[in-house]
Amino acid sequence: MAHLVLIVASDGMNMKLANKFAQTADELGHTTDLLDLAALDWPLYSNAKVNSGIEIENIADIVARLDAADAWIVIAPEYNGSLPPTLNNTIAWLSKQGGNFRALFTGRKVGLATHSGGGGNRLILAMLSQFNYLGADVLGRSLISTDSKAANPETIKAIIGGLCQ
Repeated sequence: MAHLVLIVASDGMNMKLANKFAQTADELGHTTDLLDLAALDWPLYSNAKVNSGIEIENIADIVARLDAADAWIVIAPEYNGSLPPTLNNTIAWLSKQGGNFRALFTGRKVGLATHSGGGGNRLILAMLSQFNYLGADVLGRSLISTDSKAANPETIKAIIGGLCQ
């Protein structure tokens, strides 16, 4: 069976959605590792910080956890029609590890999901664009849920199935 990292870019409803993915993956015989980006509390990325040689707490551990996964599911809210700051900041720091900014992402199977107050379509397109640019193999099917549209359990299963084949 497969090992999935659930990358969660906020607490609240997206964390609840991540727990649904984890429960479903477990029922299907897969293992999961939940990565809570809000709990990382990394400094805001900037070239000045990179050039100063700043050490980011636990980044080597995070890279190892991500690298050990068969696939990732990124679960994030839509912020102003795009990525939330926690996700964008984490991607920026991760892309600076090693000599090739795409190394961690290239060929990585990635699924996308959101619970958003504003619909989530723009976020899914923004994540699709960014992860494609970084070389990831993004699953064509994504999940969008809102306060008035619950997460479809069949879509959760389909995303997990698509990433674990």
